[in-house]
Amino acid sequence: MKSWMKLGWLLAAVALGGCATAPIGDESEIANNPWAVQSNAARPAAAPMAALGWHHLPFPGKTETRFRYARKDGRDAIAVQASSSASMLRSKVRIEPADLAGVRFSWKVPQLIAGADLASREADDSPVRIVLFFEGDRSRFSPRDAMTAELVRAVTGEEMPYATLMYVWCNRREPGTVINSPRTTRVRTMVVESGTQNLNQWLDYERDIRADFQRAFGEAPGALVGIGIMSDSDNTRSSAQAWYGPVRLHRAVLRN
Repeated sequence: MKSWMKLGWLLAAVALGGCATAPIGDESEIANNPWAVQSNAARPAAAPMAALGWHHLPFPGKTETRFRYARKDGRDAIAVQASSSASMLRSKVRIEPADLAGVRFSWKVPQLIAGADLASREADDSPVRIVLFFEGDRSRFSPRDAMTAELVRAVTGEEMPYATLMYVWCNRREPGTVINSPRTTRVRTMVVESGTQNLNQWLDYERDIRADFQRAFGEAPGALVGIGIMSDSDNTRSSAQAWYGPVRLHRAVLRN
């Protein structure tokens, strides 16, 4: 059940309303630091969103990943330390499908997690993840996904999002690879970095949310209702360190 617990709270993360105490610092530090201000600032002009700020979300039964504001190499960042742990920083948003555009993010990773495999139930860990949550028609769930949704509701008391798209750094799969969750087809992971060549340096990305969702799920996206950053090492019982730059939503998109 432990591996399902992380999935359940990940899928229900955007629906949770309460705030939680951050492992380092307090909630005001998470919500009001320069990284959070920059991450909340860039909004599509035609689609103002009701951003509720960034909050730490622990997963019951899991050791909490440690998040704190830091200046790293002249950049505002969130420093992350995962030690056999899993938790998330997340922000509720609402951007309607017609207004979905792009997302810019950056990260610096000194070392990958040995043995991590994003396609494996037992080794589904990553030093960095950008997580996007979407609305949609849940009546289209397959029988398996409907059962997963019932399990999520039973475990968390919340409805799971219609779809979750994650951008990750994978140990070995090529950038552009889409990985289906081993537990539900409603979670797809897109590899944007792979291997060890670019470790220990800042990497900047700009992604077209609509195009990536269409490629990952084979359908148009619904409204974007949440965004998060997540570093986890609980399945591999290992340690991971990383830094995230601000996460910015915007209108102009640089296409690959």
